[in-house]
Amino acid sequence: MSKIVVIGANHAGTACVNTILANYGADNEVVVFDQNSNISFLGCGIALWIGQQIAGSEGLFYSDKEQLEAAGATVHMRTVVESIDYGAKEVHVLQDGVRRTESYDRLILATGSSPIVPPIAGAELVEGTREFKASLDNVQYIKLYQNATEVIDKLQDDSIRRVAVVGAGYIGVELAEAFQRLGREVTLVDIAREPLEGYYDPEFGDMMSRTLADHGIRLALGRNVMAVEGRGRVERLVTDLDSFDVDMVVVAVGFRPNTELGAGVLELFDNGAFLVDRNQRTSQPDVYAIGDCATVHDNAAGAPNYIALATNAVRSGVVAAHNACGTGIESAGVQGSNGVRVYDLNMVSTGLTTAKAREFGYDPVATEFTDNQRPEFMLTDNHPVTIKIIFDRTSRVILGCQIASKEDVSMMIHTFSLAIQEKVTIDKLALLDIFFLPHFNKPYNYVTMAALSAPA
Repeated sequence: MSKIVVIGANHAGTACVNTILANYGADNEVVVFDQNSNISFLGCGIALWIGQQIAGSEGLFYSDKEQLEAAGATVHMRTVVESIDYGAKEVHVLQDGVRRTESYDRLILATGSSPIVPPIAGAELVEGTREFKASLDNVQYIKLYQNATEVIDKLQDDSIRRVAVVGAGYIGVELAEAFQRLGREVTLVDIAREPLEGYYDPEFGDMMSRTLADHGIRLALGRNVMAVEGRGRVERLVTDLDSFDVDMVVVAVGFRPNTELGAGVLELFDNGAFLVDRNQRTSQPDVYAIGDCATVHDNAAGAPNYIALATNAVRSGVVAAHNACGTGIESAGVQGSNGVRVYDLNMVSTGLTTAKAREFGYDPVATEFTDNQRPEFMLTDNHPVTIKIIFDRTSRVILGCQIASKEDVSMMIHTFSLAIQEKVTIDKLALLDIFFLPHFNKPYNYVTMAALSAPA
């Protein structure tokens, strides 16, 4: 019997452990280490929880230690992995104040990610803490269940009226909405000039800006945050252009991969993530990496990339599980498909933005179209949909797509995800068999019209 050690038991680790035990449990002993007290927390629901759009946190968990152990794993929570001897195949851990060593035949790293701590004076993390606590009170980092609980508890204090959110990515815009729903005065700050810059072209970011502003959120974009100031607790946020009086600052500028356990041994990507192949193998024999600590194969870019999404984490865990147990399967790659809903604006995207397409060496061309979802004789619940499809000028292969509407257009983005994966051209998309029924769409629907109007 082989021993497989999994370090980290959140989305990627849980998917990996369950896959091993469901398919190869009779032949493998699975030992899991995680430094947290809980697993499977759906961080994408934090803003819903804070903004009281869901009843509580219970539904944000889908697994726990007991479920993994019932499936056959040995699970050690609140355990810190201090180092790994890759030559001796040993993991050195600290558990309940006691150091010990666990051997392995194969190792799966699912160490996840941590919030990026930007160079903001006063927002530094307290040394030695593992729950991302800042040195100045009411400066919050959001990642874990514990972080969300702390924010919710602090918001019981009615003196916290003015909240600044630093970072206008997905988490930032969702948190801005959550705090505004609670009656707080919200300022959204980012060095970028449009929200969601990494996922959408500027005209879509402008739609998000208008939606946020229409609901009373102050936008402070195109600003570099320099410091947070206060006496004991935060009182002011200072940028290179101005300053804002605040009672709480939430820093949400992205995540960095946790790869310290592979330092100097495992090959890394340019952002420090473990570089893996399409079997999730690292540069060391019998060592795999999955989830937010590892790269993915980006089909649109045609190269390894870092795209930290829970869906990617789960798929990588499944792939690593089979390969670690001797069944060779490759990842199909990803497109980075994603979506956001803020107030009544739905936005989804997949693949590359125009700017990212240029970065990867393409000559991008875009075709855009806006039309109602259904025929005009459908008098109720009929909203405009805006679509932008990006394709390469030479090959005409689709590279990316962005869609925005008050309609729920989320499922349409899956069509474009598959199109990118299978290298479909814009011309082939124009003749795609899309059904028509007035309840759902137009006979000349926005997808077909965008493709038909693509530049030659």
